[in-house]
Amino acid sequence: MIFKGKVAIVSGGTRGIGKAIVLMLAQEGADIAFTYLKSAEEAEELIKEVESKGSKVQAYKIDVRDFDKAKEFVEKVKLEFGRLDILVNNAGITRDKALMMMAKEDWQEVLDTNLTGVFNLTRNTIVTFLKQKSGAIVNITSVSGVSGLSRQTNYSASKAGIIGFTKSLAKEVAGYGIRVNAVAPG
Repeated sequence: MIFKGKVAIVSGGTRGIGKAIVLMLAQEGADIAFTYLKSAEEAEELIKEVESKGSKVQAYKIDVRDFDKAKEFVEKVKLEFGRLDILVNNAGITRDKALMMMAKEDWQEVLDTNLTGVFNLTRNTIVTFLKQKSGAIVNITSVSGVSGLSRQTNYSASKAGIIGFTKSLAKEVAGYGIRVNAVAPG
């Protein structure tokens, strides 16, 4: 139980990789606050699964694109859980199309969710981590951000941005005992 006594935030926690992360953290003893945007049913099912592992868990319906909502969310987590140790930026969307067919909205929604969402949650947790001189941030990116994929210019750009964000922030906060890493599944 390597995360016993730790509190983690996971964005986009109800499905796919996010759900697997939430379950792994619970298995290893962490208490977890996760975000979701669409399905309250999926969130409730996941809460039951996590509680069965003995962890405290709370789901929050927020849009990571909204800086003020992200700030409110982080403050609620600190208040309700008493601490914050881990941030996993996982929330993401795709709107795959050839660039010549891509609407401006498809570009903007992907960048706002995938990249700005990482900024919003990280910016609102980093002060806490700096004050306590500890913390771990894991940003979920993609092989699409490493090598690019056809018909994913918006997604590839957002995921490549997360890689650059991660490298820069890791250097900025390493001296404070904060680890910042990216994982690129795919």
